[in-house]
Amino acid sequence: MNVCDTHRTVFRSHGAPSVLEHEPLVLKPLAPGQVRVRNEAVGVNYIDTYFRSGLYPPPCLPSGLGTEGAGTVVECAAGTQGFDVGDRVAYVQSALGAYATYHTVDQHRLVHLPDDISFTTAAGGLLKGLTVLCLFNQVSQPRPGDTVLFHAAAGGVGLLACQYARCRGIHLIGVVSSTVKAAQAEQAGAWATLLADESIAERARALTGGEGVRFVYDSVGRSTWRASLGATAARGHLISFGNASGPVENVALAELAQAGSLTVSRPMLFDYISDSASLQALAETFFQCLRDGMDVHIGATFALADAERAHVLLESRKATGSIVLIP
Repeated sequence: MNVCDTHRTVFRSHGAPSVLEHEPLVLKPLAPGQVRVRNEAVGVNYIDTYFRSGLYPPPCLPSGLGTEGAGTVVECAAGTQGFDVGDRVAYVQSALGAYATYHTVDQHRLVHLPDDISFTTAAGGLLKGLTVLCLFNQVSQPRPGDTVLFHAAAGGVGLLACQYARCRGIHLIGVVSSTVKAAQAEQAGAWATLLADESIAERARALTGGEGVRFVYDSVGRSTWRASLGATAARGHLISFGNASGPVENVALAELAQAGSLTVSRPMLFDYISDSASLQALAETFFQCLRDGMDVHIGATFALADAERAHVLLESRKATGSIVLIP
């Protein structure tokens, strides 16, 4: 372990990407059950911007950032089971602080990373892949032939969803912000695409003979809520799983009845992988999807010290696929 090469990204106040700073990392002794990982790649996710901006409060300030990465185990605390020094591992939803050369991770948040899956692929795709599997198999269960609407279809989660839907025979209508992104989503497997500045509900109903879609997957939040409601078929299910434009507020249950007896859910991945067995099982399913041809598109990589630039790109709506930091 090269203790001379220890750095991390922190923020001391909430705000724009410019609040991110790069500083030396002081390694602390491990607590029982903890594992120290030498990060080879770190995933950048939209939830990271929520902590930075203050939408989600971190435990304290200053705070580290990031919860997803992949690397090699360099130290295990007493009582650690199932992991040894030298193991290739990946993690999602760890304690904040993944934007660093080393990260301390609870053993229950770690999964073994097979030799045929690269660190970059794991860091850029594991959280997003688990999200897709959870959305399509546990939060909802669309069947072959069903038509669904997926917002941000050219993002990291969206491109995986396009591929997964095509493999399952599901007609996915992807909402994107540009014609370039539309082409990427369609190449990945989207059945059709809509531009975000179109009348989403009207166009989605036109594509489904006026009925609307059975399932809507919305990670955008406030700005797309009305369009999502309008696009959902009677007795359909709207899944709100992100707040890219801000949180959805003041939801009136009567509106769901008026829109056709709709159901709405607000899932969080953590509740579906809250124990190590569930996490490892879902991760193994994702790794098999990769072996079967699913591709994690890495849209951009940045050095760890350039985390600010990564956040600027992420929030610009110009990014496609996943963004990864390389320590």
